[in-house]
Amino acid sequence: MAKDNKKGIFEYSAAPESTGHISIKEQYDLFINNQWVKPQQGKYFDSINPSNENKLASVARANDKDVDKAVKAARKAFPTWAKLPAKERGKYLYRIARIIQEKSREFAVIESMDGGKPIRESRDVDIPLAAAHFFYLGGWADKLEYAFPGQNVEPLGVAGQIIPWNFPLLMAAWKLAPALACGNTVVLKPAETTSLTALKLAEVIQEAELPEGVVNIVTGEGDTGAALVNHPDVNKIAFTGSTDVGKLIQRSIAGTGKKATLELGGKAANIIFEDAAINQAVEGIINGIYFNQGHVCCAGSRLFVQESVVDEVILKLKQRMGNLVLGDPLDKNTDIGAINSKGQLQTIKKYLEIGKKDGLEMFQPKLTIPKKGFWCAPTLFTGAAQSHQIVQEEIFGPVLAVQTFRTIEEVIQKANNTPYGLSAGVWTDKGSKIFNLTSKMRAGVVWANTYNKFDPTSPFGGYKESGYGREGGVHGLEAYLKLS
Repeated sequence: MAKDNKKGIFEYSAAPESTGHISIKEQYDLFINNQWVKPQQGKYFDSINPSNENKLASVARANDKDVDKAVKAARKAFPTWAKLPAKERGKYLYRIARIIQEKSREFAVIESMDGGKPIRESRDVDIPLAAAHFFYLGGWADKLEYAFPGQNVEPLGVAGQIIPWNFPLLMAAWKLAPALACGNTVVLKPAETTSLTALKLAEVIQEAELPEGVVNIVTGEGDTGAALVNHPDVNKIAFTGSTDVGKLIQRSIAGTGKKATLELGGKAANIIFEDAAINQAVEGIINGIYFNQGHVCCAGSRLFVQESVVDEVILKLKQRMGNLVLGDPLDKNTDIGAINSKGQLQTIKKYLEIGKKDGLEMFQPKLTIPKKGFWCAPTLFTGAAQSHQIVQEEIFGPVLAVQTFRTIEEVIQKANNTPYGLSAGVWTDKGSKIFNLTSKMRAGVVWANTYNKFDPTSPFGGYKESGYGREGGVHGLEAYLKLS
C-alpha cells in the first residue's frame, strides 16, 4: 500500500486477476446536492478492512442538521426530476448502469476490501447484479402506465433509504433504481462498516450528470439513520436490516403517513428429500449458508434432511466443507472471507457457545485461521431441535443447524415454526412435491433445486418478522408510487 500525499488517496494492488490499482480516498465527506460537503460537526469515523484490521478511509459522520440539508436538497430537486420526461429518467439509469459496468473491477475490489467478502462473489454476483437492476428499472421508467393499467401513477416525493452492510452496492441499486425510475428523489444512508462502494457510487452519479439533489448520500451510524427516518419531509422509508431496528422504524413512522418497505431478518429452511440429487443438494447447502460468510438475510441456516439419507448428506457435507478455502478476500480462490466486523464476530461466537452448551455436536473443518482480522470457520451443528436457540434466532454467520424429518407434513410444520418468513429451499426430483411445499410454506421466496438465485425481474421480500413490501420486479415499483 502506498499513500499519495498530493492526491490524498491510498493506492492498493488490485485483485490477483486484475490489473492496475484501486484508489480509495483518505477521507470521504457527505454527498449532498451533487457536491462533497463536510459534516456540520466535523466528525469522521474509520472504515476498517475486516480481513486485516487496517484502516481504509475516514468517513463523515452526519448529524440531524446534515440529514436535514440532504432532505432539503432532495425536496428542491423533486419537482424538476418528477416532471422530467420518463424516457429521459430512464436514460440516466442506463448511464449509471453502464458506468458501474465500466468500473466493475474497482467496485468489486473495494466491496471485498471493505466488507470481507470473497472477490469472486463481488466480481461475479454483486456488481453485475447491481448494474442489471439499474438497466431493468431504467426500462420501466416510461412504461409505468403499463405496469399499473387503468391507474394514475405519481411519484411519492423524497425517499429515505437505509441499506445494510452485507451487500452494500447491490442493496443501494435495489433501492435507488426503482425510486429514481418512478420520479422520486433520494437520501441514501449506507451502513457504517461498509460505506465505501456507496460513496464510489456517488462518483458515478456525478459522472452520469444526474441533476443536483436527485441522489444524496449521508454516512453515519444509528443516529444518522434515525434522523432520516424521523425527518418530517421524507415521504417513504425503505430499510433493509435487522428485525429489531425494523420494529423501531415501524413505531417511529406510525401515524405519520410515510410509506414504508422493510426487508428484515430471516431463518430459512433448506429441505432435502430422499429423492433429491444428493451431490447437487450438498452444493446448494454450501452456497445457501456459507455464501458471503452467512451474512445473508435469506441464508439457508436451518437444514432439514429426510431421515433415510441424513447419514449420506452429513458425510458429504463435511467432506465438502473440508475443501473450502478460507483466507484473503482478494484471492480469487477464496471461498470463505472475513466476518464483516469485530462486533459481528463476537455475536457469532456467542451462538457457537450456546450451541455447544445445549449439547449439539459441532463440526468445523481444519482450516488455517489468519492471525489478524475477523474470521470464523464454516460451522455445522447436528442433533438440533426446534427448541434450540441456534435454530430459532438469526445468527447472520457461517453456522448451519441440521434437523431431520420423516414426512412432508412434518417438515412443513417445522419449516413454518419460526418468527421469520423470508425464504426457503426445496431439493427433490418430484415437481408435484415442490408445488405442494411452495403452496404451504410461509416464505416470500422458495427456491427449488437451487439456492440464492436473484434476478432484477423477480420480487423479493418476506412475511411475519421478515418485514413487508417487495423489492425487485414490477412489485418493487409500487412501493415508490401513488396509485389512484
